[in-house]
Amino acid sequence: MAQTRKIFAMGAAAAALAIGSATAATAAGTAIHSGSATGPLFSGNVKASLLGTASVTTSLGGGSCNQSTMTGSVNSAGSGSISAASFTNNPGPACPGGGGTVAVTALNLPWGATVAYDPNHTGGRDGTLTMTNFKVKAVASILGGITCYYGGTAVANGYNPNNASRPDTTVNQAQIKLNNVSIPVQSGGSFLCPSTATVTAAYQLLGESSPGSGSYTTQLWVAAS
Repeated sequence: MAQTRKIFAMGAAAAALAIGSATAATAAGTAIHSGSATGPLFSGNVKASLLGTASVTTSLGGGSCNQSTMTGSVNSAGSGSISAASFTNNPGPACPGGGGTVAVTALNLPWGATVAYDPNHTGGRDGTLTMTNFKVKAVASILGGITCYYGGTAVANGYNPNNASRPDTTVNQAQIKLNNVSIPVQSGGSFLCPSTATVTAAYQLLGESSPGSGSYTTQLWVAAS
């Protein structure tokens, strides 16, 4: 029974990963730039890629995923949407945990979000990213396949490419960090699902180099408008 509930926590991890997408909508006083904090304003498609491993813990244990991407679009004022998201593992594609695996599917796309520049650089960050109405479905491999749903609203910290506090200082790109973010279980799943899971994960964020190219090489920055 404990192993069954542990593995469902990976669904919550996938939900939390989505918070860090670069396709967030921005609040007043925030601007998205390319190349530098004072570079040209950026509007276009954006891709978020997982850095390292996303870990999740619950009162009953934990697990991990090592692959995730999300795509969407953002305008120069920061308004955007997350249109696609995937959460897998290599080897996999399901993510391991609790003595089995779990397959995660994004639901309710597109997801809404907000990015806000932080002029006080609280805790070393350059901004915050808040995602709303996100949801994932997690199906465990054990006991014939038991389903849980996770999602809601959560906040991640954002970092510019030159920020010494960014999660991975070997990667000179915009990044976000989910630092012990708590994700609640949603209705419609098994009674075995843990009520919450705590997630730690990081993403790098890149803009599309030219419209429709599918090549994501543009460095992104958040600054005051």
